[in-house]
Amino acid sequence: MNFVKLNKLKKGDKVAILSPSFAAPGKWPHVYEFGLERLKEVFGLEPVEFPTTKKLGASKEERMADLVAAFEDKNIKAIITTLGGDDQVTYVKNLSKEPFTSNPKPFFGYSDNTHFMNFLWLNGIPSYYGAALFTQFARGDKMDDYTLEYIKKAFFEEGEFEIMASNTYNDVSLGHSWDDPKNLGRARVYDPNDGWIWDGDSSAVGITWGGCLESIDEMLRHNIQIPTLDDFKDITLLLETSEEIPSADYVFRVLRALGERGILERIQAILVGRPKAWEFDKQLDSEQRRIYKVAQREAISRAVRQYNKTVPVIQNIDFGHTDPQIPFPFGKIVRIDSTQKKIRVEF
Repeated sequence: MNFVKLNKLKKGDKVAILSPSFAAPGKWPHVYEFGLERLKEVFGLEPVEFPTTKKLGASKEERMADLVAAFEDKNIKAIITTLGGDDQVTYVKNLSKEPFTSNPKPFFGYSDNTHFMNFLWLNGIPSYYGAALFTQFARGDKMDDYTLEYIKKAFFEEGEFEIMASNTYNDVSLGHSWDDPKNLGRARVYDPNDGWIWDGDSSAVGITWGGCLESIDEMLRHNIQIPTLDDFKDITLLLETSEEIPSADYVFRVLRALGERGILERIQAILVGRPKAWEFDKQLDSEQRRIYKVAQREAISRAVRQYNKTVPVIQNIDFGHTDPQIPFPFGKIVRIDSTQKKIRVEF
């Protein structure tokens, strides 16, 4: 498990804006332009659009070509995705590794982008699980300060940093639909965060791998290559669920599949992102959201402990389909101190 060292960004660098899954800019161009302005004004970066960035219905071959072109372009210093989607599992397996291993650079994305990040991981290229243009940069009113802090670490800073739990969070988008441009100026309402839920007394050091649970399930179903069982002996597993808001029973079964494959008994630790518990088609109230999160948390613990009694499991961490969000390093070292309840991550 040898990973390349990626170059950090500098002000003025060009970054590719890609849509490897759903071309959200084609549906909500005002959100897209708002996110681009944030990249330029807040971070001093120069966004570069590619042919399928806002092409709704772009073919798999076209999106593959954009990924290759962005990595091979020497002027592009990083890739930022616009949003997720649901079909990367059907084409990432067809990518040739040479364009990427010859031109490694930071990639930012999550959700369906789990598939491409797994591909990069298998080829020794780290990435960052988070910081999509639409969901983090194009936030109404202003970017979340917590998110901003960790994006700056991922973009510009080097070394290991202790991460902290956010004080507040938001997962309710009521009244903030992207369909209405006026919503880009509206501030979100945040709730108090419960902090990390820590289960396990052992400490650990591992290399991060994982992502969206639904995407990992797809990998298992389609027999996509993932790390080997020997690799998993050194891995800290990242898990989180999407806006589909899967049931606790579904989450349990996916974890059980990982257990039956011999993965859970080998891993160093498990970090679980705070689950999203509200979507426009599932408008749960505050008590329903609390019940949902507790049920998922208990399902994960129950499944893991059937296969591994001692591995540290830390839940409700700020990554994945949540706000605020850490663009969590993927294919990087994470150190877990269960005595002091601290987590340090290599950015």
